[in-house]
Amino acid sequence: MGIATPLPTSTLLRLATAGSVDDGKSTLVGRLLYDSKSVLADQFDAVERVSRDRGLAQADLALLTDGLRSEREQGITIDVAYRYFATAERSFILADCPGHVQYTRNTVTGASTADVVVLLVDVRKGLLEQTSRHLAVASLLRVPHVVVVVNKIDLVDYDEATYDTVSAQVKATAHSLGLSDVTTVPVSALAGDNVVTRSDRTPWYDGPSLLEHLEQLDPVGEPHSEPLRFPVQLVIRPQSAAEDRFRDYRGYAGQVASGLVRVGDPVTVLPSGRTSTVVGIDTADGELTEAFSPQSVTLRLADDVDISRGDLIVTSRSVPSVTQDIDGTVAWLAERDLRAGSKVLLKHGTRTVQALVKNVGGRLDLDRAELLPADTLGLNDIGHVTLRLAAPIAAEEYLHSRSTGAFLLVDPHDGTTLAAGMVGDALLSTAAV
Repeated sequence: MGIATPLPTSTLLRLATAGSVDDGKSTLVGRLLYDSKSVLADQFDAVERVSRDRGLAQADLALLTDGLRSEREQGITIDVAYRYFATAERSFILADCPGHVQYTRNTVTGASTADVVVLLVDVRKGLLEQTSRHLAVASLLRVPHVVVVVNKIDLVDYDEATYDTVSAQVKATAHSLGLSDVTTVPVSALAGDNVVTRSDRTPWYDGPSLLEHLEQLDPVGEPHSEPLRFPVQLVIRPQSAAEDRFRDYRGYAGQVASGLVRVGDPVTVLPSGRTSTVVGIDTADGELTEAFSPQSVTLRLADDVDISRGDLIVTSRSVPSVTQDIDGTVAWLAERDLRAGSKVLLKHGTRTVQALVKNVGGRLDLDRAELLPADTLGLNDIGHVTLRLAAPIAAEEYLHSRSTGAFLLVDPHDGTTLAAGMVGDALLSTAAV
């Protein structure tokens, strides 16, 4: 056994797995890796040894993913673990996210860059509150595709009616949360039914296996399909140089968050609004004529513009507005409650500013998919807030831009992350569906 093929980046798909505790997520990921021949022989030998030591008759494939010692001891997934595998059709980066409610913050992290969320549901339990929470997170983060794996179908004797009931529950809740592309698949991760290959034990199911479906999903879009957004991470100003050509060098380093930039493009720097033209794009391997998301490059401009870390370079053909007032949706990830009057730091791209919570506008009820009145948000709540910033940022609606519509709220005292946020009224529009 071994990794079957190299990773062809042109067909890369980023996926995140989620699900409630004991729904079999780790087993599913292990089965997916094993049956797609993406497990090295020595890795599987180690899993077999540990499984025998535990008195198991066969290899526990969940051990392929529960890598942390504390995870193995508790039997739960704690942190986000990234796995890489490939088939003949495409390559995958898999973010294996925790299922326990207290680690929802890690699920938000894993899903934030995903093209598809694979969400597990135990066919015997049906839709749980944590399932609804994960569906809400997928909706708020604008994850393009959601696949719900109805797992442990073998424990109900592969009964079609039981599967149909759970599938209907899931799709109804997903629709109420504003999700449009939701697919369900009946699976036994333990036995391997419909994970990589279609199972003869579900003749009533005529859809693809999980892996076949993931291979067939349409790409999310070209990296340059959105306008240029380039958060400046570092200003490069050499004080001296061995070569004369570097003495007056001034460049702006960072990662292209979205869009494409070419030499000769007119750009605008925010929040100042100053304009210039790109005259050079540099990398460690030499100069480029163009760069696109998610490349890390250094831009040189024609004019000596006052630019510092945290500024945003954008195409002059599409300039977002600059504001000090933010209405947004947040997934609250801290033990202490969020309430009006709280002072926090807001991190947007490479820019960090002080912020005051002016108002908590409501909390999402996961059972009814409604925004209910609330003046505080507790751990794992999703709600609407209004923020006043000490300095302006170039924020866009998250519904229009995942790159410049996202922000973090950070504790100003110890630097811990308090919330993941989305600019705009996505929660209000979602709850109204």
